[in-house]
Amino acid sequence: MNLSRVSGRALLCAASFSVLAFGQVSAAFAQETQQAGQQAAPAEETTAPDIVVTAQFRSQRLQDTPLSITAVNADLLASRNQTDISQVAAQAPNVQMTQMGGAFGSSMAVYVRGIGQYDFNPAYEPGVGMYVDDVYYATLTGSVLDLLDLDRVEVLRGPQGTLTGRNSIGGAIKLFSKKPNSTNSGYVEAVYGARDRVDLRAGANFALTDTLFARVAGVFKRQDGYVDQIDYGCKNPGNSLGIIGNASTPSDCVVNRLGERNYTGLRGSLRFNPNDQFDWTITGDYTYENRSYAAGVISAIDTAKTGGVDFTCGRFCTYASWYLPAGGQAGQAYYMPNNTKFTGWGVSSNMSYEFNDALNLTSITAYRRYRQIWGTDDDFTPLASIGGAGFNDLTFRFFSQELRLNGKVGEFAEWTLGGFYNEQKSVYFTRQDIRYIGAGNPALFLQFTGNDPIKADSKAAFGTVILHPAPDLNVTAGVRYTDEHKDYTFVRTRWDGGKLTDIFGVGALNGERANYDGDRVDWRLSVDYRFSPEVLAYATFSTGFKGGGVTARPFTRTQATNGTFAPETLTAYEAGLKTDLLDRKLRLNVSAFYNNYKNIQLPISDCSLLDGFAPGTDPFPCAAIQNAGDGEMWGAEAELSASPVPGLDIDGSLSWIDGKWKRISAQVTSIKLNDPITTPNWRGSFGIQYKADLGQSGTLTPRFDLVYTGKQSQGRLAITRPLDYNPSFVLANARLTWRNADEDLSVSFEVQNLFDK
Repeated sequence: MNLSRVSGRALLCAASFSVLAFGQVSAAFAQETQQAGQQAAPAEETTAPDIVVTAQFRSQRLQDTPLSITAVNADLLASRNQTDISQVAAQAPNVQMTQMGGAFGSSMAVYVRGIGQYDFNPAYEPGVGMYVDDVYYATLTGSVLDLLDLDRVEVLRGPQGTLTGRNSIGGAIKLFSKKPNSTNSGYVEAVYGARDRVDLRAGANFALTDTLFARVAGVFKRQDGYVDQIDYGCKNPGNSLGIIGNASTPSDCVVNRLGERNYTGLRGSLRFNPNDQFDWTITGDYTYENRSYAAGVISAIDTAKTGGVDFTCGRFCTYASWYLPAGGQAGQAYYMPNNTKFTGWGVSSNMSYEFNDALNLTSITAYRRYRQIWGTDDDFTPLASIGGAGFNDLTFRFFSQELRLNGKVGEFAEWTLGGFYNEQKSVYFTRQDIRYIGAGNPALFLQFTGNDPIKADSKAAFGTVILHPAPDLNVTAGVRYTDEHKDYTFVRTRWDGGKLTDIFGVGALNGERANYDGDRVDWRLSVDYRFSPEVLAYATFSTGFKGGGVTARPFTRTQATNGTFAPETLTAYEAGLKTDLLDRKLRLNVSAFYNNYKNIQLPISDCSLLDGFAPGTDPFPCAAIQNAGDGEMWGAEAELSASPVPGLDIDGSLSWIDGKWKRISAQVTSIKLNDPITTPNWRGSFGIQYKADLGQSGTLTPRFDLVYTGKQSQGRLAITRPLDYNPSFVLANARLTWRNADEDLSVSFEVQNLFDK
């Protein structure tokens, strides 16, 4: 069975409403000043704005940084009306972020250049590092981040092992919020749109004294869902499977609507800046989310497993039930939570001290906690026999400390030495009902309670040096040593807390602990040369890794003890050009890359080797992760921004990626050697806006954006069948913004998904 994430109806309704009611209204009252170094060029100028980034632990112009970076400042975020991180990713080359469905709770699958991670389980490491104000966000859970009071976003592509606090094999996505400053200012934004969408945002900056500043910001977002969750028995009375409707189901048979939004976020910062040498910012944040699951429907189904019934419901409906009839040792029918609920908070301290012009120390300390509760219905059908279901309660806490010492040696070299440490603990409580393994035989139903503590820590030392051996020539070298530990303790009991006995051996796991320990050295070498003020060329050779771990979902004790897997590794080669042409009216950055990807962590479906059986003879189920593949990927990327005449701004991106598997273990049956290693192959975006000056009446700015996504593989229904693909599609958004002459009031009208895709 294949599941598709859908978005068409939600945005179609917004478009229809916008046309009839003159659109989605956004009123903003702002007297915000841009952060130093981040200010866009004034509208009357026709040069590309300079954006300052800190990807190499020092402030540099984007065009002087020898890395593939997409940097988006607050002005461009506002003009596109982008309010969460996935929207920014859609317009970055070879970057994909997907909000996960019910089985994975409030989490985001993040991939850069085909490398990433989709499984929320804290036993597994993210493939792309997420950072908020230089603080590492350690899990996929809770990573659907709102762009609250943001100054800029940096999307770094390629391994970042020597350039970030934590090793990141695929890349890093960094969010930088606006710092408190010496101005007294504030803003309010209000949005109303289709499906009763309501967005409220507000922020304020205060100068408490000449040296102490405060900033607070908050956001509330609410919108109805758009995929109807249908009670199958209610909708199909007298069906051949004997499924009856639930008594609590409304008369229209709609139980819920998937794709809902209900998000609240708060952030407050206090900054002490007594002089040019010392700067200390303390930040706290809080997030609450309580919504239905991400919108998903079945796009294809194997009716041989469903009694000949096709449970595809339509483009905007699903028979997912989160309900199971009585069976097995549970002995009664029950519901799983139909919503995901997330509550989290964090605090951080960012302190820097400049000893002199050549030496600076930075200390970043952070602590984060969250809890998420959600249910699962893995098959998106009303059946109990073909997919699992469960109740999930995940708690998480995380502490990190990073120290960086930056210095320089005259005009010849700049250097960074640093250390990073983090420790984290998760407790994953779950009630699992995996009766589909029993094929309808109640004696084989697998039902258990887990309450698993997962502990992990990482220690690293890193260093980077940038040499300037000749005018316009720079050589960058970096190295990182990482030491990691992870342990997972399995708790497996009956639902009532009693001893679990089952033919699979899951009960024998109770009290078992699996361990992973590993270390690794990564490095980076880069050379860049500025041929002229308009053209910079660079070449980079780097390595990275995604940490190893233990199998989080074993069915036997030997699968747990033998299921430890090693890190997956990447050796990356990249070359690129960064240009400012036509008197800086045109900016064009291009890059090409090749990735040698080894020991890829893949799900296997045959645990014979782990259980001690001959290959293909293991009688037990398998859901383990192993280093089961090698591959290679190559691609090219281009980003463009242009201001050909005053008031007219154009931006765009285009990316292509391809590759192949070089090795697939026989334990993997869901992938063939000739399957694509990554999809989609093509991505692109285009945006254009014109700011028309109306004199004393202000300005009027129409904007139009397109995002293209090529066809994407959805895997196979069975290994003997061809791959199934979601077709390519184009999303289009249009926006019209009026701003008054004083630029402290704006009203916008917007249509999303103009072509109903």
